[in-house]
Amino acid sequence: MHGVKRLFSWMIPRFDRERFTLSLMSLRKKDLSEETLEALGIDITYLERGKFDPLTLPAMLRVVDAQRIDVLHLHGYGATTFGRIVGALRRIPTIVHEHANLTDTPWFQKVADRALEPFTDIALAVSKSTADFVIRARQIPASKVKVVYLGVPLDEFSRPRTPAEIVDARRELGIAEHEFAVGTITRLHDSKGNSYLIDAAARVVAARPSTRFFLVGEGPLLDDLTGQAERLGLGDRFVFTGFRRDVARTLSAFDLSVFPSLWEGTPLTVFEALAMGKAIVATDADGLLDVLTNNKNAVVVPRRNAAALADTIVWAIDRPDARARLAAAARHSGHQFDIDVFVRKMERLYMLLADVSRATARRGILQADLTFLTSETLAS
Repeated sequence: MHGVKRLFSWMIPRFDRERFTLSLMSLRKKDLSEETLEALGIDITYLERGKFDPLTLPAMLRVVDAQRIDVLHLHGYGATTFGRIVGALRRIPTIVHEHANLTDTPWFQKVADRALEPFTDIALAVSKSTADFVIRARQIPASKVKVVYLGVPLDEFSRPRTPAEIVDARRELGIAEHEFAVGTITRLHDSKGNSYLIDAAARVVAARPSTRFFLVGEGPLLDDLTGQAERLGLGDRFVFTGFRRDVARTLSAFDLSVFPSLWEGTPLTVFEALAMGKAIVATDADGLLDVLTNNKNAVVVPRRNAAALADTIVWAIDRPDARARLAAAARHSGHQFDIDVFVRKMERLYMLLADVSRATARRGILQADLTFLTSETLAS
């Protein structure tokens, strides 16, 4: 499970069930992946509509009316488009939650965003660069946009692991005791820069042959990336693990976590690595720099530079003391990004929207004190 889907799986069960009833509405067909949200006890409705299908609107209206929805929290272009129309028709407060930081949007999305801006109560962005994208490309005024960092379950990722647990996790991946494991948990997508990691791996393995690389995840570039690794003769030095259910267990097996991204919002995987206290090497992709500081909780290299990435990985392999320092700083930073804190913020925001949006024609939320959204502590 990647991205927003993993976020849902963490956040929805953590809401106060005595005060909130949360459900998911998917515009598409039922997810056939190995792990589904229904298995986690999450209420989800599948509309089974394609892109630009006008029947999406009446389908959404039926669900919203039947469930007597008070707040719409919207993720993705289709959801933020049809969802804000529903919000306008039913006078329901809407949250546009943006996870991307693309350079632009298609012309038809611009038309929709411009028309629907008055029916947007607030927009949340996962990073500063994402906020810039929301303001510039999605045409939502800066006064409505707030950067709210996501988080991970600290009880799952930051708990101490016994040596036996780590040995077992490494054995599952076939990592020998003498081998140095470099790993990334990611989507196989252009934005993630995995082709640069493969190029870097060839350089590292030539210099430090006991190093092994692990690329965990799925995506459309699998064939291209495996072909690249084969052409470079990496063999079992570069492993494509595919989907791994227990991300925390997999992450614990790595000696070094690497983020070769070209562009990012702020990925959940970086919060996971921080919380677990992993030594991190990352590129200077915009969203990563919101939470990573060079030579403090990570070593940062230029993106699209396989040589620099390789040199820094070799540097980290050769310096266990430096890795320990980076790991300690990462763990300290990771405690700022707790999924429970994020959920408490959303609870408070939902209540505030329900109280003031309709009564003030969507103006009241911007007059309220929203500093709790950017606080690092639990909203009281």
